Amino acid sequence: MVRRFYYLDLSEEFRRDLEETLAGMVRPVTAEVFVGSLCEACSDTVAMMEFFKRASPVRGGSRLLEVRVFDYERGEHVAEFKKKGVSRIPTVSFVEGYVRWTGIPAGEEIRALVETIMRISEDESGLEEETKKTLASLKGRVHIETIVTPSCPYCPYAVLLAHMIAFEAFKQGNPVVLSEAVEAYENPDIADKYGVMTVPAVAINGQLSFVGVPYEEDFVQYIKSAAEGRKHPKRGRSYGELSDF
Repeated sequence: MVRRFYYLDLSEEFRRDLEETLAGMVRPVTAEVFVGSLCEACSDTVAMMEFFKRASPVRGGSRLLEVRVFDYERGEHVAEFKKKGVSRIPTVSFVEGYVRWTGIPAGEEIRALVETIMRISEDESGLEEETKKTLASLKGRVHIETIVTPSCPYCPYAVLLAHMIAFEAFKQGNPVVLSEAVEAYENPDIADKYGVMTVPAVAINGQLSFVGVPYEEDFVQYIKSAAEGRKHPKRGRSYGELSDF
């Protein structure tokens, strides 16, 4: 039996808390869930996202959180995998694929998932105005990979920051940033690629740039450098306790 590394809470108590939080949603949000066969976490990921959908408020006869499921085993869905550049399952994505989790966003990551949904619904990233200006002017493409584990209490902060940077760039009409939260236990090859021993760990365009939660100002400067094809010689400042991987 394959060991499960995540904690999934779909209890009645959690449902009530989730309903209370999602009641503040303003605009509809669409979540896309990519699944396939031979995937232990896929059915749980779909169940979790459907649970979130049922907890979201109803406006105009429809839930404000829409969940679309794409199964690689269904031929008509393969094109969506290719369009969004999804090569691993499960994947949960938002904002036309620019904000995503590769691996189930369970455990501590649920906090980042809830906050991501709320900020997208409110159409507000919460970033500094200077950050927004910088993201609007980026020229090159940036791929942020935030390596996380379900038990890491600081990982959601790193993920949320990266996701909101991608969301804000998209909002500014400059969709050049892809933010991907990578669940390390489900994707050990990615963690090994960067030599990750503790999480959160953040790679930008294939370079490990932060271990810990980045400071927004530093993070944006590293992203700007990556967009311009430059690399930083050392890792950036970060904060927060680290969890061993």
